[in-house]
Amino acid sequence: MERLFPADCNPKLLSPLTLAFVGDGVFELFVRERLVCQGNCPVKSLHKKSVEQVCCGAQAKASQRLLPLLTEEELEIFKRGRNAHTNHVPKNAAVEDYHAATAFEALFGYLYLSGNIDRLREIFKIVCDD
Repeated sequence: MERLFPADCNPKLLSPLTLAFVGDGVFELFVRERLVCQGNCPVKSLHKKSVEQVCCGAQAKASQRLLPLLTEEELEIFKRGRNAHTNHVPKNAAVEDYHAATAFEALFGYLYLSGNIDRLREIFKIVCDD
């Protein structure tokens, strides 16, 4: 897999919330592709399973598994995402989970925009092997 839109941008210069915006979509695509490849089933079922994995709590839990495995550079991006000032937290999410999920998404966005797709796959595999 390579980037879908080969525009020249430096992810190191992007805000953590911008990285999280991209990472949210990247992670969701990974989850959806994995679910579809596991077998054909009703879309309602696919959606339910997807939401369970993409929700704030699941991403926060995945973050904790990833932390010891991140490189120094990845950890820096993760921390920038976690410490980003957000204007709102969804009512069904704990503040700390929301920040951890933002960090998780920022990491996914950074790796995708950096073109580091192999590492992205590696991290996704770790997250899904729970």
